[in-house]
Amino acid sequence: MILIYVCGVLAVLVPAILVPWLASRWAPAVAGSRAAGRLRVAVAGLTAAFGRLGAAAVVLLAGSAAVVAVCWPLGEALSRLEPHVDHPVFEYVHARRVDGWADVNSFVTAIGDRYPLKWVTVVAALVLAVAWQRRRWWMPLVALPLQFVVEQYTQEILKLVVDRGHPPTDLGTYPSGGCARVLMTFGTILVLAALTWRMPRRVRVTLVTALAMLVTVEGYTRVYAEKHWLTDVVGGWIFGALLTGVMVLAVLVAEGRVRTPERSTAPAPRDDVTIGT
Repeated sequence: MILIYVCGVLAVLVPAILVPWLASRWAPAVAGSRAAGRLRVAVAGLTAAFGRLGAAAVVLLAGSAAVVAVCWPLGEALSRLEPHVDHPVFEYVHARRVDGWADVNSFVTAIGDRYPLKWVTVVAALVLAVAWQRRRWWMPLVALPLQFVVEQYTQEILKLVVDRGHPPTDLGTYPSGGCARVLMTFGTILVLAALTWRMPRRVRVTLVTALAMLVTVEGYTRVYAEKHWLTDVVGGWIFGALLTGVMVLAVLVAEGRVRTPERSTAPAPRDDVTIGT
């Protein structure tokens, strides 16, 4: 029983420590990497060809397809762990459930359900649209409902193609939609808020850390409430992180916030050609 509570504490502490460390060590390296430079070149080309909104649509569609391409084989691989990982974890938790703690987890895990997140989406879209009056006020009204729809149908595709079944106590399957929805909804709200109001870097890192903690706690509650296998939750974290990254990039492209790669001003080398007579 102590192990279950320790896992609950780790669900809070691990992202609280890991995210700020990644933000200070890993994020700058990624931003300056060759892959990031190539991505900026690709975005610049798409924007030149289709405009910012067209490029954002291409990013969202192609990115969602790429997420399916990655998470489909991942789901098949995680399914093979079901007898060795999911069943023992489920039986361990089921045998040690405490009614009071189960009630707390059932209450907390509901934040990842579609119904409350619909209201979060609507309210956030209206508030941000008012804050964007002097800009493209319709952007939050499009982006926030769109993220909800994209997550729902992309998850449905993965659910159908992987088709791994569910625990005997609930219908939750791969990938965990609760984890993905929390990350996708609040991640999109966070990037729109950062585009609306000036936030110091420390505040942005704190908000991202809080979001990561919320997502890991959601995963913990999904397992304890017996709504998902453990590997469904792991898959939901990965799926949600990838799809949120795609949505955030699409919003940044639509707003023209992806920095255009610098072109070299050095003259191109000339080949000396000797023409014989």
